[in-house]
Amino acid sequence: MKPAQKGTQKSAKSTTATSKKFKGFTDEEHGAMRDRIQELREDKGDGEGAMLAKIAEMREPDRTMAKRLHTIIKESAPALSPRLWYGMPAYAKDGKVVCFFQAAQKFKTRYATLGFSDKANLDEGAMWPTAFALKGLTATEEARIAALVKKAVS
Repeated sequence: MKPAQKGTQKSAKSTTATSKKFKGFTDEEHGAMRDRIQELREDKGDGEGAMLAKIAEMREPDRTMAKRLHTIIKESAPALSPRLWYGMPAYAKDGKVVCFFQAAQKFKTRYATLGFSDKANLDEGAMWPTAFALKGLTATEEARIAALVKKAVS
């Protein structure tokens, strides 16, 4: 009997892996990281004032949505502290971000986002949403947001 011959092994490179190389962070992602570094350096001041100034810089319709969300969140969960987080309006409990607003213009997306961190008490079984797309705010969305924020801090 002849012993089995070992063949030469070829590299397992796939054509998709070589054609999709990481091109680095986008300008928007770099900007968010710079914002966060600046926030960490200046985290001694008025969080709400800095956040309201950032909202005032936003373009419409993001500015109007962010202002309305600020009012809803302050009324629904007065224990949350407004602050900036990666250059976005955010609300924290005991120094930990619970929810945040990401303007559509921040990363050039077609909708704004209301997001919740893992500190939010929104657990529902084995799977639940942590971010919501916002194209506008009606009374229905405002009521749902108020309920979500109350649940998040419960």
